[in-house]
Amino acid sequence: MSELSDVTEQEQAADIGPSDGAPPRQEARKEEPAVELKPREPRRLNIIGRRNLFFALSLIVIIPGILSMWRNGFLLGIDFAGGTEFTVSFVEHPTVAQVENAVHSEALNGSVIQTSGGGYIIRYPPLNAASQASVENDLQKRLGPFSGGQPQSILEVGGTIAGETIFYSILAVVLASVSILILLMFRFRNVPGGWRAGFQFGGSALAALLHDVFILTGLFSIFGTVLHWRVGEIDAFFVTAVLTVVGFSVHDTIVVFDRVRENLRVSQRLSFDQVVNLSIMQTAARSIITSFTVVLVLAAIFLAGGTTLQGLALALAIGIISGTYSSIFNAAPLLVVWRKLQPLR
Repeated sequence: MSELSDVTEQEQAADIGPSDGAPPRQEARKEEPAVELKPREPRRLNIIGRRNLFFALSLIVIIPGILSMWRNGFLLGIDFAGGTEFTVSFVEHPTVAQVENAVHSEALNGSVIQTSGGGYIIRYPPLNAASQASVENDLQKRLGPFSGGQPQSILEVGGTIAGETIFYSILAVVLASVSILILLMFRFRNVPGGWRAGFQFGGSALAALLHDVFILTGLFSIFGTVLHWRVGEIDAFFVTAVLTVVGFSVHDTIVVFDRVRENLRVSQRLSFDQVVNLSIMQTAARSIITSFTVVLVLAAIFLAGGTTLQGLALALAIGIISGTYSSIFNAAPLLVVWRKLQPLR
């Protein structure tokens, strides 16, 4: 061995196997005791078992709104109440407070809405031609001349047109509800129980839909007549929001009911209550995440979209949140209650 080597003979011999070809000896390692990992328990949400709690929460929100609608009615916009609407802008760019003071001093029960372009929408009860000219002169006297020398537009809605608008708006909601009931009866007629089961599915979805409509209209009655918020005004945008909420709410309910129908076919050993509860757990996260993304967009519109779009954005946000809640915590539990009261064989 070279004298320059810094490895001893014992260390060199340790790398050399036995002459008979046997593998080198290895020191026995002490085996550490295995740690037993407990399986993670699945999350269980007994929504069906707590259905009475969710029904009570819905009633707590709905009842004050119904009382407000019965006693106070609504803060109606020009589309429903009729009136004269001026869309104007001023050369001197007065503040909202200055315009409101000028309008209130006329003692004509007018209201002011600021638009995103710096102009104003000023609404009065129905005015004849002479009164309109007097209002225009008074506004220019108090706030300065109009941009362009005249109002941008003047809209007149009479009482007859407003009454027709109310009638056709209610008719649209009723027809949409009946159509949805018939559609769901046809869609779920192939579950055990046939058309009777389809009627239970469709009726439960319709009840959840009416839940959302009552919450939306009740809250806007409180906003407009109790809190006197201009955002609670009922106009054509509000009817658009109601019809949109009807469709969105039914969509969420159909997602849950479709999963119930699939699970009824493959889960023969589970009771109907268990099948519905399982279906809710499988679809709740999807519905909540979808609705949350929509509400984020509506919140941005409410904050930055201007006064004219605030009512629409608020109505849609309330309706979508209510629709998601009712699909998970009202429609499916109501289906279970209905099946208990009228069991199908």
